[in-house]
Amino acid sequence: MTVQPIVLFPDQRLRQIATPVTLFDSTLRILATDLRDTLRAAHGLGITGPHIGVGQRVIVLELPDCNEPETYINPEIIWQSENTIQNEEGSLSMPGISATVVRPAKLRIRYADLNGHMQEKEADGLRGVCLQHEIDQLNGVFWLQKLSSLRRNRLMARYRKLRTS
Repeated sequence: MTVQPIVLFPDQRLRQIATPVTLFDSTLRILATDLRDTLRAAHGLGITGPHIGVGQRVIVLELPDCNEPETYINPEIIWQSENTIQNEEGSLSMPGISATVVRPAKLRIRYADLNGHMQEKEADGLRGVCLQHEIDQLNGVFWLQKLSSLRRNRLMARYRKLRTS
């Protein structure tokens, strides 16, 4: 449908908790399509409603091993492993900046599909990392908050420098 402008850090909309979707209608389908198109234009792996200024609990992932985008409505983590993995993460809302983040290696989520049908899925690897990253975003937790204050401050300084150059 339409590529939307991406909300850039430190916009406070990225710190707000997204509201649950209650209507599974054409408006939701348009939002999911706009998220997909915006994600593709930005060459990312995952995007949420808040990334385009829409405070709804919607995630779209398009991972290298997928034939088509995956849409998750009102996702919630219902289980996480104690084992952890490290992965390089960044955000469409903070282009040019990334860092290694430690997260649970495996998780199980519950979510609705675009028709409102409840689903459960286990995920690990890149899919697991992306789901955790984007669910954090829906909960108002920007990925930088997963880092030590020293690493966070260095990355924010680098980001400010990138934006002014």
